[in-house]
Amino acid sequence: MPRNTKQTIPFAQQQLLEAIAQIKEGNSREDVVPKLEAVMAQLQTLVTHDHLTGALNRHTLIERLDGELQRSKRTGHTFTVALLGVDDLPDIMEQHGQDVTKRILQVLTAESSQVLRSLDSFGRFAATEFAIVMPTTWLDQSLIAVNRLKTSLDAYAWNEIAEGLQVSFCTGLTTNAAGDKADKVLARANQALQQARQQGRNSIVQLEAELPDFKVE
Repeated sequence: MPRNTKQTIPFAQQQLLEAIAQIKEGNSREDVVPKLEAVMAQLQTLVTHDHLTGALNRHTLIERLDGELQRSKRTGHTFTVALLGVDDLPDIMEQHGQDVTKRILQVLTAESSQVLRSLDSFGRFAATEFAIVMPTTWLDQSLIAVNRLKTSLDAYAWNEIAEGLQVSFCTGLTTNAAGDKADKVLARANQALQQARQQGRNSIVQLEAELPDFKVE
């Protein structure tokens, strides 16, 4: 996953120029096609991933969420969305600087790739927030996954990045409900995240959709 668009775009441009030159020189298809395929794969990654962290970008994350909503509508399977907010990141930036702050976001992304399932979608939702879409997952199962990521971050050697640094995050968890749209699910996850932040560092709040009231006649 790319971490710096300024590094990867020039490389892709160079590869494309070389491929064009090879075509003009009459090189064989076997020489040119692999290079063009590699450039296309790289450009596709740049379109779908956050340039700083390598996590999915917000647009791609919402596409994945829309896909899970459609799948759930067909199958009836429940899935979970987790919204993660890094604790006190503005204070960390003020104390340790922008480079340390960027590194924290990159480490969180890298650690998530180690502890989450391959079918889970992890993306950068906002400047200091990430989201995870977890297919066929109930709240109790997603809680296990989030705690696994918390444990991984607790064990990380943050002192190697900045002395005295320790990183945690609050989490808002919710499941999909009948009739949900992506914005409604994300709004509910964000509500849970804000409640978690009010409780304090490293907190988790689970929030399910409210069931409609039924009148008994």
